[in-house]
Amino acid sequence: MLPYAPWMVWVLPLIVAFTHPIWERISEKLRDWIAVGVAFVSAIFAASMIPDVLNGYTIINGVKYPLPYDWVFAKWIPLPGLEISAGVLIDSLSVFMANVVAWLCSFIFLYSIEYMHGDRGITRYWMLVNFFMGSMELLVMADNLLVMFFGWEGVGFASYALIGYWYLDEKKYWIGPYSPSHCGMKAFVTTRIGDVGLLASIIMIYLYSHTFNFLQLAHNYSWAIQMAREGILSLVLILSLLGPIGKSAQFPLHVWLPEAMAGPTTVSALIHAATMVKAGVYYVARILLVLYPIYISAHNIVAGAFNTFFLVVAWVGAFTAFLAASMGCVSDQIKKVLAYSTISQLGYMFSILGVAGLLMSHQEAFIESYIAGVSHLMSHAIFKALLFLSAGAIGHAIESYMLKDMGGLKKYMPKTFIFMAIGCFALAGIPPFNGFWSKDLILHVLYSENMLALYVLLAVTAILTVFYTFRMFGLAFYGEESEYVKHLIEEGHKPHDPGIYMSLSLAVLSIGALVSGFFIPSLIDLFRNSFMYIGIENEILNELPISSYIKFYISTLINPLIGVTALIIIVGLTPSYMTFITYKWSAKDIIERNVFLRLIWKFLYNRWYINTIYYLIFVDGFKAFCNSIFNNIECNGSGELLKKGYSSFSNIVRRVQTGFLRVNMAYIAWGLIITLIIYLMLTV
Repeated sequence: MLPYAPWMVWVLPLIVAFTHPIWERISEKLRDWIAVGVAFVSAIFAASMIPDVLNGYTIINGVKYPLPYDWVFAKWIPLPGLEISAGVLIDSLSVFMANVVAWLCSFIFLYSIEYMHGDRGITRYWMLVNFFMGSMELLVMADNLLVMFFGWEGVGFASYALIGYWYLDEKKYWIGPYSPSHCGMKAFVTTRIGDVGLLASIIMIYLYSHTFNFLQLAHNYSWAIQMAREGILSLVLILSLLGPIGKSAQFPLHVWLPEAMAGPTTVSALIHAATMVKAGVYYVARILLVLYPIYISAHNIVAGAFNTFFLVVAWVGAFTAFLAASMGCVSDQIKKVLAYSTISQLGYMFSILGVAGLLMSHQEAFIESYIAGVSHLMSHAIFKALLFLSAGAIGHAIESYMLKDMGGLKKYMPKTFIFMAIGCFALAGIPPFNGFWSKDLILHVLYSENMLALYVLLAVTAILTVFYTFRMFGLAFYGEESEYVKHLIEEGHKPHDPGIYMSLSLAVLSIGALVSGFFIPSLIDLFRNSFMYIGIENEILNELPISSYIKFYISTLINPLIGVTALIIIVGLTPSYMTFITYKWSAKDIIERNVFLRLIWKFLYNRWYINTIYYLIFVDGFKAFCNSIFNNIECNGSGELLKKGYSSFSNIVRRVQTGFLRVNMAYIAWGLIITLIIYLMLTV
């Protein structure tokens, strides 16, 4: 490990974020490359911690410490007897997440040099994305709930500011009927709703445990026992889940993410696909490592509360996966299709980690579920960043993200076509791309553990995923050029592939989407010391099929469930291929001829009317209520009586306030006399 790597991985981006106005005065190129360079330096610091995790120990100042290692860097004692510390936790999950965040940020920043070139707010952009990176790294490296919450709110602020980055609200940046400023505020308010629940749970846990520290919470578990006996443990855990539900856009707080596409596409890739929305998944993965030893030691007391919590996690994730996938099938904007896809794939991760919590009494199943969740997190982060940046290349070339403005781009943008095809294959779960291995592992665990309802729901979701993925791909690259593209060509703005920096980032992510799936068994080695720390025997880890490269990949390909996977791909791909790639079927004719399909299309296009209902109640309803108070109380009717009453009362008060000292002294005397009389009357 490089010296002070666990600190430097998040401190460097945070410090540099506030220096960009200085670099801009020296050189704009220097400003840009410092922003990119610090991201890569942070990534190198993150990578330097991987050997420590694999070895099971870290060396600090020449001293060897076993992992997980809690490195405290500050202690705050605001009140006597109250000690709150801040530190970083070096363990498998924190190092894994730190590397996912740092390396993806690095290549997205490199892409941004070309994509954001010439933007009038570029210095503000670099400040915000560096601040975001530092906050996200702090979130995943934090050794306790309180420090994690600081990072949590930091990325929330950065998300709000970057979604509303084009705050002048030019019409070309609107997402449907919503301006960028509106979209940023919508994201801020929606995620804050969840964060209130998370903060409340953190405070309640502290009141019972007197610590925020993850390791102390896991092994000094009297707090959980006391909460369980008082009947509030499941309530506190579900309250804590509200934060991840908001941050990772799960039902019912999923409505903000489609509008988050109002920001630059690099922001969509950075925050709303690859990193920030994974914060909720990270929290569930972290809480699993905290709760597992408590479950093993106090099973009879906490099992009911834990099962309730993880059942909610599993079903919220599965339902959200299906909900968002259905919306993605009819979306008319390429970034919104990818936004719905993000919500859906996050649902997969929530669902399988919830299942891991339900299977804590079966060590092998718990490990397989846990690895399935974190492996899909890694796979999705890579291929979704690739897809968003590919969409950014299209938008950069034609200055539109509407699917109706595309078509026939394959011959104009051949490199982008290949990059996006790789991302689509990975998202659809087609072998040998990374999405196939991680998604198939999720479905395999669900089936083998008899979670059949969840299995069926996620399998149907996988069919929808294949359909909307290749619908989007076909509408962008196949068929006739749209009138919009033809007009661009006539005007001399022929669509073309991006330049070196954008292409390099896309190429690296494409390689990652192709090969990262072959490293899933190595996650057992990466998480070995964390699993052993919470009480899982090393022999069990070695005997799992997933711990062997040959066993895992061969067993996946010869497993009878591979037939289901093939069926999922065929059922989802066939209508997309026939309708949007070969154009042998006409989607418009099919929908117009069938009233039932037309109603379904309208229902899905309007997002199950969930967003409409939210606006009707919480936006329009609240505005109507406020207007009613203003019109009927403040201005008319009883408002006039209130005004006259207040005016008359103020006139009386004004007369008794003469300002003379002798009068004021008389008032004081009378007040004392009256007080004394009342006291005597009460005491007699």
